[in-house]
Amino acid sequence: MDKRLNEKLNDFGKALLRLSEAIDESKNNSKSSTLKDGVIQRFEFCYEICWKLIKYYLENEGIQEAKSPKSTFREGFKIGIIEDGEDWIDMLNDRNLTSHVYDEEVALDIYEKIISKYFRQMNDMYILLKSKVVD
Repeated sequence: MDKRLNEKLNDFGKALLRLSEAIDESKNNSKSSTLKDGVIQRFEFCYEICWKLIKYYLENEGIQEAKSPKSTFREGFKIGIIEDGEDWIDMLNDRNLTSHVYDEEVALDIYEKIISKYFRQMNDMYILLKSKVVD
């Protein structure tokens, strides 16, 4: 068992918990743009940890082709640790949008995707990896 992989997985679990808390709080106060922005920021943080965790896992499995987020998601999809590959590419594109442009309409659209599918996809991947990585 790779200790570093376990640490990365635990860090990701903590980040997902914080994202979940932000989502719950934003749903309870749906008019707050500040809370929605907080969800987006926590998503960005989770996303960065997530793709690097998948990359590290793939490297441990002997898969060296994963160099970028896109190739990491592609390889993760091939071996079944992530589900819908296209949604993960959408997640990548939306993450890039949150970093380079601020448009309130775009931000709201990304917020909706975070709560409707991105969080679930990251959480599903976390649960799957957690089951593969035994302490």
